[in-house]
Amino acid sequence: MYFKKIAIAIVLLGLIGAGIFSYYIYSVMLVPNTSFNSKEAYIFVGSDATFAEVRADLEPLLKDIETFETLAKQKKYVNNIKAGRFLITKGMTNNDIINSIRSRNLPIKIAFNNQHTLADLASRISSQIEADSTALITAFTDKEFLESHDFTEANALGMYLPNSYEFFWNTSATTFRKRMLKEYNRFWNASRLEKAKSIGLTPHDVIALAAIVHEESKQASEQPRIAGVYINRLNNAWPLQADPTVKYAAYQLPKYKNTIIKRVLNVHKLISSPYNTYKNKGLPPGLIAMPDLTAIEAVLNYEQHSYFYFAADAQNPGFHRFAKTLRGHNQNARMYHSYLDRRGVRK
Repeated sequence: MYFKKIAIAIVLLGLIGAGIFSYYIYSVMLVPNTSFNSKEAYIFVGSDATFAEVRADLEPLLKDIETFETLAKQKKYVNNIKAGRFLITKGMTNNDIINSIRSRNLPIKIAFNNQHTLADLASRISSQIEADSTALITAFTDKEFLESHDFTEANALGMYLPNSYEFFWNTSATTFRKRMLKEYNRFWNASRLEKAKSIGLTPHDVIALAAIVHEESKQASEQPRIAGVYINRLNNAWPLQADPTVKYAAYQLPKYKNTIIKRVLNVHKLISSPYNTYKNKGLPPGLIAMPDLTAIEAVLNYEQHSYFYFAADAQNPGFHRFAKTLRGHNQNARMYHSYLDRRGVRK
């Protein structure tokens, strides 16, 4: 009888212990532990993040950070941090959260366009991925990389084709650069290379000219016609006389820093610079800005015509009037200059 009571007591203690353990497991692993009201939240875990940093990021999102930490230790997450962007949905348990931040790094969409310099691009990209602008500009201007892939610092911006791309947030600067080179080489397929060759231009030349076309007009519908004007000038050994290149040359000078040139004057055309296409024939040595893909395609598929001139159209802002002769161009230019005068634009 005595031993029977002891056996019953042991069984009861076991059941109680099992119950306590089950409750502990339930409360630590299986109880919803999110505290935010929205449907979802994201955390970003850096490549060198510690568990303390992850814990600090999660604490505002969780009801009970202590139970999360207990399970994280049991599942050995504290010594096996994974970098990336991770989703936490409302109602997740600690177990769900750990599974998410341990193995479900989610990609992001990044986009860029209209960047005027490599520094501008580095700043833009650093706002979207983990790599900072210093690391990015170092990668962008690495001489060994540029030389090995037939780039110079002057035309390196052309390697970064504006578009939307999918990356992991914890992408490094060199990984980003490698992916952009792959996209650049994919863009320059056999068909586009053949078109460039038929025009007498290299891919670098095409993008340099596209940058000028894009700065002249953001209207995709007239970019092929503008490209045709410049191709006509190149084929006839004329200077391009492109106002955007003169502005670019001016902006490199201290006198014009932090200014906006709205009207190109004769004084600007006298600036000594390889980018001044009023003083130098041919294409400038590099890009004056990042062209849109539409402008690159406009150069490759330029409109064949007999126009050698164009001027902004005062009656149709954003578009241009085209002329075959200097006399016709001067008439168009006078109309636009009168428009600027009426608006008080002097420089």
